[in-house]
Amino acid sequence: MPDLADGESTEMQGSGAKPYVLRNVGGVYSCSCPAWRNQSVPIERRTCKHLRKLRGDAAETQRIGSPPAAPVRKAKPRAAAAGKPAPEGAEAERALQVLLANSWEPATDPTGWWMSEKLDGVRAYWDGKRFLSRQGNIYHAPEWFTTGLPDFPLDGELWVGRKLFQRTVSIARRQDKSNDWKELRYLVFDAPDIEQPFEARMAELERWLERERPPFARFHPHQVCQGAEHLRQELARVEGLGGEGMMLRQPSSAYVRGRSSTLLKVKTFKDAEAKVLGHVAGAGKFKGMLGALEVEMADGTRFSVGTGFSDKERAAPPPVGSIITFRYQELSKDGVPRFPSFLRIRTDVDWQ
Repeated sequence: MPDLADGESTEMQGSGAKPYVLRNVGGVYSCSCPAWRNQSVPIERRTCKHLRKLRGDAAETQRIGSPPAAPVRKAKPRAAAAGKPAPEGAEAERALQVLLANSWEPATDPTGWWMSEKLDGVRAYWDGKRFLSRQGNIYHAPEWFTTGLPDFPLDGELWVGRKLFQRTVSIARRQDKSNDWKELRYLVFDAPDIEQPFEARMAELERWLERERPPFARFHPHQVCQGAEHLRQELARVEGLGGEGMMLRQPSSAYVRGRSSTLLKVKTFKDAEAKVLGHVAGAGKFKGMLGALEVEMADGTRFSVGTGFSDKERAAPPPVGSIITFRYQELSKDGVPRFPSFLRIRTDVDWQ
């Protein structure tokens, strides 16, 4: 059957006057038809008759698993805090509660905090048996990839390399346990169920990884920050290499489930998520492609994002209903992001 390469799109005539547009962006297939857009499940698990006609029933069933029946449910706090694994065979489970970062402000002295590179990868929670996303969706890693991983929970990221987020997503979202997983590494930065300070958890993780030597996992290195100038130097170095930014971890801190001031992200630019509401047609050299995205933030603020796209992304833009990450310099007095620029599609979060 025909298929779409990553970033490729095609048109298919439906019942209306205008043909529907089918796309593959980072392994997430979409269609502009109402049947695809109105499904109340994560976008990577949606399908429709047009995608099935293009790719075939077998390929679509393999990609999304059993037909979706209901949206992902949020976990009850007690179940989330326990870090309980999801039932076997489920494709979309209850959302996990993991440690989430706040943004660093210069008023906070970083001296003595643990500093590490902020990874541009896919957050993955190892529950002792399998990888789960923050929403509780299963990442179908091959058995040879998980060989040597422990029977206790780990928190980390699946990562290919800097500036390769979409490639990471396209591999992690596959359901065929392909050899493409050989490009990924699981970078571990915490062990949620070890009830000790961060330094003790780091030491335990490093000892375990050195002893077991899992072929595709390693500990994400940290160093002690010597002060604000040291932080700025490391931030400039990492961003110069194409990295996203830095993370700061408070010394002796516990693993807190939820957003916490014990974990801070540091970037030159701020970033946020928005939902795509529509496409603005391009003009001039962008005629026939995307000109800008009409988006809405969680607080209802609406604006357009017209920069940051490659020609490939303008030809196959994020579909309506998808979530994007954009960066900006600051908020205006009306709460509108100034100089917003597209970064990537987010398929690892739900719109709340």
